[in-house]
Amino acid sequence: METLSKVKNDYEEQLRQWISKEKAAIDLISYVGKLWFEKSVELVLFRNQLVDKSSSEIMQLHLYAKDFVKKPITVEDTAELARCIYESDICPSRIDIGRLAYEWHQEKEQYTSYADFLNKKLANFINKNHSIIPKDIVLYGFGRIGRLLARDLISLAGKGDQLRLKAIVVRGNVKDELTKRADLLRNDSIHGPFPGTVIEDIENSALIINGYTVYLIAANKPDEVDYTKYGIDNALLIDNTGMFRDREKLSLHLKSRGVSKVLLTAPGKGDIPNVVYGINHDQLSPKNEKVFSAASCTTNAIMPVLYVLDKEFCIEKGHIETIHSYTNDQNLLDNFHKKYRRGRSAPLNMVITETGADNALKKILPQLAGKFTANAVRVPTPDGSLAIINVQLGCEVDKEIVNKAVKKYALSGNLVEQIKYEFSNELVSSDIIGNSCPAVFDSQATQVSPDKKSVVVYVWYDNEYGYSRQVIRLAKHLCEVRRAVYY
Repeated sequence: METLSKVKNDYEEQLRQWISKEKAAIDLISYVGKLWFEKSVELVLFRNQLVDKSSSEIMQLHLYAKDFVKKPITVEDTAELARCIYESDICPSRIDIGRLAYEWHQEKEQYTSYADFLNKKLANFINKNHSIIPKDIVLYGFGRIGRLLARDLISLAGKGDQLRLKAIVVRGNVKDELTKRADLLRNDSIHGPFPGTVIEDIENSALIINGYTVYLIAANKPDEVDYTKYGIDNALLIDNTGMFRDREKLSLHLKSRGVSKVLLTAPGKGDIPNVVYGINHDQLSPKNEKVFSAASCTTNAIMPVLYVLDKEFCIEKGHIETIHSYTNDQNLLDNFHKKYRRGRSAPLNMVITETGADNALKKILPQLAGKFTANAVRVPTPDGSLAIINVQLGCEVDKEIVNKAVKKYALSGNLVEQIKYEFSNELVSSDIIGNSCPAVFDSQATQVSPDKKSVVVYVWYDNEYGYSRQVIRLAKHLCEVRRAVYY
């Protein structure tokens, strides 16, 4: 009977503790929302977004911090820290409350209170004037990437102090197609329903998305729209059609009134700067250039990991093979296609094709130019891709050394938004869908040859969503609306 009583008491105690943590998670959610919508402060937990998360998801993220990051933080601490941040005179910022909670755990004996601790840690964020001038955004095209950009531009808008989506340019009759386009925004077969409201305003040819009025404009040419008629000025236009890739054609957008910069969501040709945010964005001046490229999804996936491997171990040569989900560029059923093999049915075949990943090195990591070969295989999955990187290094390593180096960059420094370090040995392509990092490093799959210099690493990526988030990061940089960051 004593054993039964103890089991029952242990059960009740565990349940009580869990309920207490759930309550703290709800408090944290409340302050996350208040900070986001009232003060333009975004809280993350070791890079993971906290806005629009449920209490159960919040609890899971804290377990992730404990089991993976090996940092014993509690939801009670993060909730209390969030409350104190909210009550302070904090400037617009993006703050890793996971890092703060861990530092509190390590150093709390040195402080009299949470507020005292935050006044020291966030000295450059509190009582500081960090004004941001919001920037208008125009999406030129409303396909797979365009709709994901629209979703995130609205979902991540907060107070609207950074990027403001004002218009979407499409072909066809806007009024007749408005409801169809609204439905495509509301529902997505891969990424699920849009977690917000989309209301058609037929009279004004607009969609009201979470309260933001976004005009749909019909146009066939980049230079035929006067955006100022829609209250748009000095805007960044994001061209996601893929139709215009060189400077001459993309510059036509700049002839339209109201547009000051153009960002292409595909590899740019010629002298257009190809940029992977986190790698080479700081090597260009948004003030001196007007046309930019966010490179490709594959380029954004491989460059962060190649950067780490080269910086830590010196890459001598290598090969990149991408296992890429099929795209709209391929045929649903066998039909004519101007490129070899792509005419065969995408959902029924693996298709060998080319990739521009090796050419992208010349612009983004020029020290690796000429050291790589690359190819691609399109496979019958609608989203979620994999890059297999085989490199010859300049020094001897083992699996633990390679993984440890990548993990270091994934947890601290300038690539925390670019590299997600995964330790699960059950990882498959569908697990990557919705991951905001362009590169998901599969640590369990790393292989090192007996000579200790030949290394194969596997990098997963959501070739739609992970890339879209990189486009938005770059857009914020080009528009000079990035907030202060505490990582």
